[in-house]
Amino acid sequence: MGCASSIHISDRVVYHSGKESEDSHSPQQTNTTQHQGNPASGLPIKPVSCKVLLVFAKEDSQSNGFCWACEKANFRCSVVRSPESAVECFQEKHHDLVIIDHRHSRHFDAEALCRSIRAINSSENTVMVAVVKRYVENANMMACYNELLQLEHGELRSQFKLRAGNTIFTALEQSQEAIEITSEDQVIQYVNPAYEVTMGYQQGELIGKEMIEVPKSEKNKPDLLETINSCIRKGKEWQGIYYAKKKNGDSIQQNVKITPVIGQGGTIRHYVSINRPLNDNNKSDKTGERVQAESQTDILSSKHKTAGKALWTSDPPRLGGATVINIINAAQESSPMPVAEALDRVLEILRTTELYSPALGTKDEDPHTNDLVGGLMTRRHSSMARIHSMTIEAPITKVINIINAAQESSPMPVAEALDRVLEILRTTELYSPALGTKDEDPHTNDLVGAPHHMSSHLTTPLSLKDIPPRVAQTMENEDSWDFDIFNLEDATMKRPLTYLGLQIFSRFGVCEFLNCPEAVLRSWLQVVEANYHSSNSYHNSTHAADVLHATAYFLSKERVKQSLDPIDEVAALIAATVHDVDHPGRTNSFLCNAGSELAILYNDTAVLESHHAALAFQITTRDDKCNIFKNMERNEYRTLRQAIIDMVLATEMTKHFEHVNKFVNSINKPLAALEENGGNGDEESVKGVLTSPENRILVKRMLIKCADISNPCRPQELCIEWAGRISEEYFAQTDEEKRQGLPVVMPVFDRNTCSIPKSQISFIDYFITDMFDAWDAFADLPNLMQHLDNNFKYWKGLDERKLHKLRPPPE
Repeated sequence: MGCASSIHISDRVVYHSGKESEDSHSPQQTNTTQHQGNPASGLPIKPVSCKVLLVFAKEDSQSNGFCWACEKANFRCSVVRSPESAVECFQEKHHDLVIIDHRHSRHFDAEALCRSIRAINSSENTVMVAVVKRYVENANMMACYNELLQLEHGELRSQFKLRAGNTIFTALEQSQEAIEITSEDQVIQYVNPAYEVTMGYQQGELIGKEMIEVPKSEKNKPDLLETINSCIRKGKEWQGIYYAKKKNGDSIQQNVKITPVIGQGGTIRHYVSINRPLNDNNKSDKTGERVQAESQTDILSSKHKTAGKALWTSDPPRLGGATVINIINAAQESSPMPVAEALDRVLEILRTTELYSPALGTKDEDPHTNDLVGGLMTRRHSSMARIHSMTIEAPITKVINIINAAQESSPMPVAEALDRVLEILRTTELYSPALGTKDEDPHTNDLVGAPHHMSSHLTTPLSLKDIPPRVAQTMENEDSWDFDIFNLEDATMKRPLTYLGLQIFSRFGVCEFLNCPEAVLRSWLQVVEANYHSSNSYHNSTHAADVLHATAYFLSKERVKQSLDPIDEVAALIAATVHDVDHPGRTNSFLCNAGSELAILYNDTAVLESHHAALAFQITTRDDKCNIFKNMERNEYRTLRQAIIDMVLATEMTKHFEHVNKFVNSINKPLAALEENGGNGDEESVKGVLTSPENRILVKRMLIKCADISNPCRPQELCIEWAGRISEEYFAQTDEEKRQGLPVVMPVFDRNTCSIPKSQISFIDYFITDMFDAWDAFADLPNLMQHLDNNFKYWKGLDERKLHKLRPPPE
């Protein structure tokens, strides 16, 4: 009927969804959200009695059928004969379902009536149905009843959920706890008034911002966010202590509970965070604050399987007693509430100096420890048996008893850290400096990690040897062309560039060449990755990691190694890492048409490529902590810099054919001629072709160009995923061009009409085939060419079946 934005047609009726669907609030999108593991949670969605309005010009078997059906379904039914009566009746009773006779237009204009009802504010959640001539009229009234049941369990249920949503948000607005809701990409979508009061922000300052844009407190362990994300991205609830940073810069300690919400497609669509500030009263209030240790331990155990190692925010002094306190502080952050409270008591005792003097009173008089100690004292670690045999209740024995009890309720990483605490407590020199550094102590490193010396805007880097087991396992075959970069993306929570960069740069000896410490390289990789836009579907750090992987693979080929020097290899790896840094997810043509600042700065010429190269050196050299070039000799640095810039600029596609033709004419053809004339050709002549300065530049350009657009040569599943990502990015650009009234640069990438198979076929035909034929002739890459052939046949098969999507429909 034209007045509703979403119309679903069957052989019998036309269903009209609510008018909100254009704003992405249709029932199909909004109402599949449920708490995982508890699908029935939430408000009841079935009303006591649905109100139905029947608009039929005259009484007939069809109208009688619906009247009977309403009575059988226990729906309250109103029947009117004219549009005027319908509008008046609707304004009075606000029906849930309106059924309009649209079979005979001579009686009244059904579409006009629909528009009139839709114009009434209270119609927002009303479902409207038009009976058309295709409806089979018969005396079997069960047909009408079945239609009502389908509507009740479909469109009506969705609208009832929407209506219930208003009630839920009213409850959120009145809640005394700070509540924050984010999307699956961690973009803030809602904060309640209590959150505004607690954090000092206004709602408008936060809505639409990514979580990474909100300032973070330095009091958290640097990898705490990674630990949390590792847990919630698996659909598991996380609860623990977290320091948030208020608008005024103060840090506030909160008990935070983050719950993933499963939505459309069975995937996580939102995260709900409930935050309760902690203070002394909170800590002593066991009833209100305690978390069930068993369920929390389960969550934390799964969290620690994939999380990185806990890291200190500052390098603690190497004192026996201070080390104990530091380890316990780290353990507390990963502990269930009862364990954390027991460790609070341990810290109080440890801050005294008379650890080995008996204290007055008994353990039973200490309510802080009873919850954990009671009933658990029979199980002890054998390494501490002699201490536990002591009969005098000195503070040190009390500490040990509490720690042993806490271990029983702790996740494995916490229990291991407490084991180390017990070892230290066996010594008497608790406050005397110990020799060596914390890094030499593998027991504490699991929770404590490496010293943190970087400025606040840098995340503490991980050492290559400290890479989490899941990440390390994912990268075991990184030297294979079939390496799955998307598995690494998942394992690293969308930070594959830092981890893969550590591995590849180590394999190629980049630190040794640059004469820079590994910590500086790690910091540099993290800074570069932070400047990629995770919101881009394609041009993000996963693409950069993929290009780095391809670059490293090509550098390992014998012919490439013969051609390039070590400085060329280092330049290629760095160029691959930074080649799309700060990419906005839009093309050069878009930026020029929009008159962007970058387009103006670079005179509409190689806008993005110039920006990538310039920014890469800006973020590298502005801070010594991540300046990988700091210790290079000046002339060598200038040579390296020029090579990096040249390779990044070579990724600009307007000069694609120029680069490929130069490579073929200057390298492929001379090498082929030498091979024809003398078998493998004269060695010196071949070497002359491969290593001349001009040809080395051409090889590096060709290498990074092939790495940059190698997606069609990847294994089929990877190829399909990349095709979907680049298509989505281009669709988004076309959408924005239409919204802004800009020229549509790529009209074929309209999400409503685009054939992805056709676009991939054209891309392979136009850009890929000739370039990779030339590169294969040089570097010998039969596996890539086989993938390319398979993928081309796949897209061709879809296109021949007139399919437009990434995959064929399920059989």
